[in-house]
Amino acid sequence: MAKRALISVSDKTGIVELAKELDSIGVEIISTGGTAKVLSDNGIKVINISDITGFPECLDGRVKTLHPNVHGGILAMRNNEEHIKQIKDLGIDPIDIVVINLYPFKETILKGNVQLEEAIENIDIGGPTMLRAAAKNYQDVVVVVDPSDYSIVLNELKSSKEISVKTKFKLAYKVFEHTSHYDTLIAKYLRDKIGEEQFPQTLSLTFEKVQDMRYGENPHQKAVFYKEIGANIGNITSAKQHHGKELSYNNINDANGALELLKEFDQPTVVAVKHANPCGVASGKDIYEAYIKTYEADPVSIFGGIIAANREIDEKTAEEINKIFVEIVIAPSYSQGALEILSKKKNIRILELDNIATKLPEGTYDMKKVAGGLLVQNYNNQLFDMDDIKYVTDKKPTKEELEDMVFAMKVVKHTKSNGIAIAKDKQSVGIGPGQLNRIMAAKIAIEYGGEKCKGAILASDAFFPFPDCVEAAYKAGITAIIQPGGALKDQESIDACNKYGIAMVFTGMRHFKH
Repeated sequence: MAKRALISVSDKTGIVELAKELDSIGVEIISTGGTAKVLSDNGIKVINISDITGFPECLDGRVKTLHPNVHGGILAMRNNEEHIKQIKDLGIDPIDIVVINLYPFKETILKGNVQLEEAIENIDIGGPTMLRAAAKNYQDVVVVVDPSDYSIVLNELKSSKEISVKTKFKLAYKVFEHTSHYDTLIAKYLRDKIGEEQFPQTLSLTFEKVQDMRYGENPHQKAVFYKEIGANIGNITSAKQHHGKELSYNNINDANGALELLKEFDQPTVVAVKHANPCGVASGKDIYEAYIKTYEADPVSIFGGIIAANREIDEKTAEEINKIFVEIVIAPSYSQGALEILSKKKNIRILELDNIATKLPEGTYDMKKVAGGLLVQNYNNQLFDMDDIKYVTDKKPTKEELEDMVFAMKVVKHTKSNGIAIAKDKQSVGIGPGQLNRIMAAKIAIEYGGEKCKGAILASDAFFPFPDCVEAAYKAGITAIIQPGGALKDQESIDACNKYGIAMVFTGMRHFKH
C-alpha cells in the first residue's frame, strides 16, 4: 500500500480531488510552492518539501526538489536490500507516488511576443528529473503526468490497495513520451532563435493529435491526424468547420494542396482540387466570377472535389456551388445566407479559415517519409524572379501573355510532376499532371483545353528535353510558352518556337512536385 505521495503541478486540474482521495486512504502528501498552498487552502494536510529536504526553496523556486532526500526516496528499489538499508541509514523515507506536470513552456512560447528570458524561466528542471526517476523505478513507484490518469490510479488503489505493474509501466511510458515532447519543443524554440541550424545533425519533431480518422488513404489503412505546435495560422489544422461530417485522410491532404496553391494569389481566386492536383483555377474581379471561371475550366473533374476561395463566399456564389456535388468548401468567411444555402446539402463540409492568405513562415519544413528514413527540405516558397526571365525567341510575349505566364506557373508549381498547365485570361484551360513524360502531360492538358487552347499560354514545371511539346502547342493554337530552360536541347525548342511564331521565356527555376 502506498504511504507517501509527492505532488507538484502547474496544471491544477483535478489535483484537489486526487489529493483528498489519497489523504482519505492514509497517504501522506508532500508538496511544493503553489501546489502546497492550493492543497492546504482546501483543507488537505501537506508536508512542505523543505521539511523533507531540510533546506529552504531558493533561487526564486529554481531549487526545491533537487535533493537526495527526494530522489533517494523515489529511486530506491524496494526489493534491493542494500538500497533499503542505505536510505534507512540516511534517514530517507520512500516516496511511492509521484504526481507532476511541468512548467507551461508550450503555453508560454505560444503567447504573442514572448521574450526569451520568460521562455527560459518556463523550462522545468526539477519536474522532468523527478518524473524520469519515478518512471525508471516504475515497479515500485507510481508516476502520473497526465490528469486524465488520476481516476485510473484512484480506482486501482480503492479496489486492490495497490497499482498493477501493467498500469505502472504504461504510466512510466507516458512520462518519457511527455518529457521527450517537452524537450523537443524547447530544442525547436531555441533552434529557431539561433536561426542557422535549420538542418541539425539530429532532428527531433513533435506533433499533437487532432483526431483519430475513420481510415487512411484506403479503408484498410488506419490513420491519425497530428498537428504541429505553434504553426497553425492559415492552414487546415486551424480551420473552423461549420457543417458536414468529419474530414477524412484524403480530404485533409487535398485541402492542404488547395490552400498551398491558393496562397500564391492576391486577386479574388478560386482553386478546385481533385486527388491532390488542381483541376480548375481562376482569378476574377470578384469571387463569383472567379468561381464561374474555375468551374468552366473543368466542369467534369470539379465534381466531388475541393473548392478553396480567398474571399468571402456570398449567396450568389453559394447558389452556383450547390448546383454540383463538392466534398469541401474552404473560405475566409461566409455570408449568413451563403452558410444557409450550402448547409442544405448534407454531405458537404464547410470550413472557415480566417487567415487563409497567410504564407507559411520561413524555415517551414517540407517532409516526405520513406521506408527507414525522412526526406526534409525547405518549403518551396518561390515562383521565379521576373528580373531573371530570359526572352529566348524572336517573338516576345505581350503584357497579357506575361500575366498569364505568371498565373499558369503558379498552377503548375502545385501540380504533380511531370506537369503542364495551360491558361488564358487568368483561367486554367487544361492541366496535365503527374505523367511519366512531358509530352504526355502536354497532350492531356491540350485535350482538356480543346478549342480554349487557341491564344492561350503553356507552362511547364521543368525544361523540355525535346521540341515535341512545342509541336503539340503549335497544333493546339498556343501562342506563348513559359518553362525553366536548362535542357541540353534547349536550342531545338527555341528554333521550333521561332519556326511557329511562338513566344517562349525561360525562368531558370524548376518546380518539380512529387
